[in-house]
Formats: sequence, structure tokens, C-alpha cells
Amino acid sequence: MKIERNSKPTAKGQLMRGTRRSHPEFAPASLYEYPEHLRVHIEGLPRAPGVYIFHGEEGDLPLYIGKSVNLRNRVLSHLRNEEEARMLRQSRRISYQRTAGEIGALLLEASLIKTMHPLFNQKLRRSRQLCAWQLPASGPLVPELVFSTAINFSSSSRLYGLYSSRRSAVEALKEIADQHKLCCGVLGLEKLASGRGCFRAMLKQCSGACCGQESRESHDARLLAALEEIQVQCWPYPGAVGLVETFEDVQQVHVIHQWCYLGSADTVEAASKLQSTAPGFDADGYKILCKPMMAGRHHVILL
Repeated sequence: MKIERNSKPTAKGQLMRGTRRSHPEFAPASLYEYPEHLRVHIEGLPRAPGVYIFHGEEGDLPLYIGKSVNLRNRVLSHLRNEEEARMLRQSRRISYQRTAGEIGALLLEASLIKTMHPLFNQKLRRSRQLCAWQLPASGPLVPELVFSTAINFSSSSRLYGLYSSRRSAVEALKEIADQHKLCCGVLGLEKLASGRGCFRAMLKQCSGACCGQESRESHDARLLAALEEIQVQCWPYPGAVGLVETFEDVQQVHVIHQWCYLGSADTVEAASKLQSTAPGFDADGYKILCKPMMAGRHHVILL
């Protein structure tokens, strides 16, 4: 008697592949047909940065929102993609918005996905409660998990990492401890028995700050060095700023406050009217903006 092994449903992709093998009629290739009905909508697409939207039939709802530095090439690649057959069959038209560069496209894409909730976008569709590790300003360095609902991540110092859950934050800190032989007990991730080192110290996976084999100062110095790469940068300006971006004949001033994107305008005067209170720390805006702004790659104007 032949016994079939059940694959573990640990990943969405694994389940989907198993379904396609068992039911080939659900495979993308069997559903795919070049979307001739969409050809009329790609004729005017420019080879320039921007955001595009695939619209469905019912209420012109957005099915998918994407961005590219070359709108025409990117949309054409969608039309030839068998893996997106279901989305293409439901699409009825394609619209687009030009931007002055990649940053503008990234910011606009993230903003539209959060407000329009397109059916086939997953990554940015839901707002998440963020958490991060925070170190005390003085004394022993024991990380504390803090949440963006309780403190302003834009102005709070000594924050490290951005995580969507307590579990992912703890796993990340444990991985850092493993890589740098830090003590999970000293970090507050596990309890220490009085007068005894942790289990990892016996396995030589911890340098022994828990049992006197390493000084606390040495342990804390290595912790700071390990966390430096994931430190969350405070908003470096007194208020809102305009980030100027230009591509050929298009110029935009992106209005940013506390890492939050508030909108874009064609002129500095129009941008100054977009100022408003930032709704709170935005992780997507931070990830898009932090490196280019801190590196001085773009002209920034105080508004």
C-alpha cells in the first residue's frame, strides 16, 4: 500500500504549488491568455517614473497598484506574466500618474495602496502596529520593547529595529545574541538562576556576562556595536520639509514631516500649503526616505 506524504503547510507558496500539481486546471498557464482588451491602455504609457493602476469592472475598483522608473516597460511585463493571469482577466483598464523620480513613485504607491486597498496588493495593504527595542539612557543596557502606539518613533532616541510583532522582535534580538555571543539572560530574554550562568554559556554560545567570565561593560559595548546598523533615526528637522525631485520636464516637491509623506506639489509655494500634522510614524515612509535623506542625495527645503 502506497502512503503519500502530506507536505507541511508552512508557506503559502508551497500550498499553491501542491494545488497546481494536483489540479493542473488551476495553474496560471491554463488560465493565461494575452489580454488584448488592455492593449489600448498601454499606447500612451511613457518610459518615465510613476505609478500605475489596474482597474476592475465593478465600480472601477483598483485591482493592483505598482510603481516603476519606466512605466511602459513595467506594465508590458505584467501583460506577459502567466502568474498574473487571474488579475489580468479581471482588469478592464489601466491608469497611471507620472512622478519626478523613483522616490516619488515609491511614496505615491505606498500612499495609494493604504487608501485604496487594491485586491492583489498584499505587502502594504494593512497598517501594522510597530514595535522596536529601546535602550535606557543610562545604567545597564537591557533592551525594552516599545510600541509606536505609546511613543513617537520619529522623535524617540535609542530605538533599534522596526518590527510588526513582539515575536519577530524577540526572534531578531535572539539572532543578534547568537551572532555576537551576547547573553539572552542579561538581555532580559530569559530568566537567570541566582549565582549561575545561562545554558548558552555552558555551550560557549555566550561570552559569560551572566557568570563573570565577561565584564558587563564589554557585553554592553558589543551590544551597542551590533545594534548600530538597525538604529532608527530621529526626524532631523524642526518641522516639515520639501524633498525636490526632477526627471526631464517634471519636477515635484514631496512634503515630508516626521518621516510621513503628506503629498507632492509642482512648486515650493504649493508644497508649503500641504503642511499638516503628521498622523504618526510611518514605517514605509521611513524605509523609503531615511537613507537618501540622511545621505544628502536630494535637495531638501525647510517649509
